[in-house]
Amino acid sequence: MDNIYIEYLFTVSPKEPGTEILIAELGNVGFESFVENENGVVAYIQKENWNEHLLEDIFVLNSKEFQIEYQYNEVAQTNWNAEWEKNFEAIQVEDVVSVRAPFHENPNLQYDIVIEPKMSFGTGHHETTHMMIQHLLQLDLENKKVLDMGCGTGILAIFAEMKGAKPTDAIDIDNWCYLNSIENVSRNNCQHISVYEGDSSLLEDQNYEVIIANINRNILLMDMSIYAHCLDEKGILLLSGFYKEDIPVIDTEVSKYGLKLETVIERNNWVALKYQKN
Repeated sequence: MDNIYIEYLFTVSPKEPGTEILIAELGNVGFESFVENENGVVAYIQKENWNEHLLEDIFVLNSKEFQIEYQYNEVAQTNWNAEWEKNFEAIQVEDVVSVRAPFHENPNLQYDIVIEPKMSFGTGHHETTHMMIQHLLQLDLENKKVLDMGCGTGILAIFAEMKGAKPTDAIDIDNWCYLNSIENVSRNNCQHISVYEGDSSLLEDQNYEVIIANINRNILLMDMSIYAHCLDEKGILLLSGFYKEDIPVIDTEVSKYGLKLETVIERNNWVALKYQKN
């Protein structure tokens, strides 16, 4: 017998960061999968985990900063899978990297990343992931030791290995992301990625030539001293997960540790920064 799902269609204005906040809150109350679109997000929860009062604890719905409207309906799992697949589009980065689900046709670009995102963050659709791929495209990662901190789906660790990185550590504090990263690492036949569940406390006595951290501003600021300590001399630090207006506070903190800002990529007011250790 098919599971029954409840499908919610949310219209969010302004879309960012409203959609990002909404997805995080919905995940905390049992929603399993999310498909972002140009107007907001479609979210799914199993009917057995749903009740009509479920959204009462979603704070962003009551925020004066965002206008969020929604409607919902019931769908069988077979239909839910079809809807999810229909809405999850493959993407391409600079006509060199494709990011797609298993059911998408391979466009035969130089790099092909196959991701089953489930409810983990990092499909390449979000600006920050897209920009991090752009940064990694420009780096020589051959035999470099890499850290993907806050790995989500594992997409950036996977791409790093495709570019020759080894070994790579992928870390996420969220159990779902940890399990999803393991699944995606295997799906892409990666041999040199170790996935860990936890936070920056796992980094004690570790060292890396490249550190990727696509998290949020406050976590980055809190953990910056740890990243700097783990980064080899002349190592590269890639940071994203924040807005253009956050650059000064990020740069002030990073500069304390002898790292110099080299490259800024901007996409829809989100930014990704490349630093090098002097």
